Amino acid sequence: MNKKRMQGVYVVEFAIIGLLLFTLLFGVLEMGRLLFTVNALDEVVRRGARLAAVCAISDESTVKQRAIFNDAGDSSASPLIASLRTSDLSLTYLDENGAVVANPGDPANLSSIRFVQLSVEDFPFTLLIPPPLGGAITLPVFRAILPRESLGSDGDGGNTSC
Repeated sequence: MNKKRMQGVYVVEFAIIGLLLFTLLFGVLEMGRLLFTVNALDEVVRRGARLAAVCAISDESTVKQRAIFNDAGDSSASPLIASLRTSDLSLTYLDENGAVVANPGDPANLSSIRFVQLSVEDFPFTLLIPPPLGGAITLPVFRAILPRESLGSDGDGGNTSC
């Protein structure tokens, strides 16, 4: 073959192979981000349920803030997952049959609480890939249910803060 005629072949070959290589690279990065987000949401609900089991029912906002790795009183988005806010979390108190306790803050209902449940539903994961190929994925429900513990009581009739 003539060397002059072969000069553009390398550019065409790199364009084809480069497209495949960069598509694979960005796909791996997106899968890594997705797995990180899934694991972080799993840890958020586990951590929040644990806090809710030992904190007073009146500390619900503090429990949610600390569950998303914020300080108490910090209502900003989570430092781990930028779009996660406390409003995405749902905290419920359950009786021994798994039914939701209607008014958990009422002292008469306190003895019927057996479990705490924290969940994240319909959380959107936004891909960094442009919209024709990417977009947003709605993740499945993340839920943690733990047996209640002190619910903020110190055992002497007083309450402890979270």
